[in-house]
Amino acid sequence: MRDRINAALKQAVKARETRRMATLRLVNAAIKDRDIDARGEGREAVTDEEILAILQKMIKQREESARIYAENGRAELAQQENEEIDIIQEFLPQPLSDEEVEAAIDEAIAETGAESLRDMGKVVSALKAKFPGRIDFGKASKVVKAKLAS
Repeated sequence: MRDRINAALKQAVKARETRRMATLRLVNAAIKDRDIDARGEGREAVTDEEILAILQKMIKQREESARIYAENGRAELAQQENEEIDIIQEFLPQPLSDEEVEAAIDEAIAETGAESLRDMGKVVSALKAKFPGRIDFGKASKVVKAKLAS
């Protein structure tokens, strides 16, 4: 994943795409910060799963900023945040459709043997292990809760 980001940055520099260049540099800086933290913990570098988490966090931050800008009549800044979101999302795996999420939840419930709300954590953990970055776990948790409550 790191190589894909660096290759995209080089391409953006050559094409002189300023927004893309700036966004990808921010992504690289966030990854390098996490690499430094990892070395402090005795690890070599961050994994692709950790890079995925960094990208997801960056998207959430920009979504929040875009919402605030839009509420305060700053359409140009909201547009800028949305452009950055689009650039970052290029590096995330394709999300599952609602039907695929539903099927994955049913499968996880069957695999874990979940029967009640107490087992919700097991189901969500199984989903996170199997589909990192491909499911909105906020929405999935509500579906899991509804299925286990009935």
